[in-house]
Amino acid sequence: MLDLTGDFDDDNNPIPDGIPDNPGDILYYRDIRTGQKDNYNWNAGFSATISWPLDRKQQELCKEAAQNHNELRGQILANRRLEFELTRLTKCGELAQKGISFAKWSPYYRLCQDVQVQNVTGVPQHRHTIPNQKISTDANDLKEVSIP
Repeated sequence: MLDLTGDFDDDNNPIPDGIPDNPGDILYYRDIRTGQKDNYNWNAGFSATISWPLDRKQQELCKEAAQNHNELRGQILANRRLEFELTRLTKCGELAQKGISFAKWSPYYRLCQDVQVQNVTGVPQHRHTIPNQKISTDANDLKEVSIP
């Protein structure tokens, strides 16, 4: 923003008037050394690092914690497998006592195929028939009574 002219002094010489003469126009060019130049390089290399811990105790603690974690996860998995098998055994046994099972052609037949029901203490529901008998209420009188 350059302001060289626009007003005149008492001797009629041009002086700045506070308003830019050519606002937004490029007034001049000047070369400035920046040191920037084109650069075309190609580099190849490799890097390698060798390190060893200064405190092996922390490394051993980390390995032990990882081993304990793996054992805990294995035990949780074994507990869940046992729970699954016991539930399967219980349900298949209850259904077998009731006479309920999958058909042999069913893909689920093999789920309960290895379950055996032994020492059943409950008596299945059944009926007995009792023949008609003659009961005497008096020494001389015999009546025929049927017992259901």
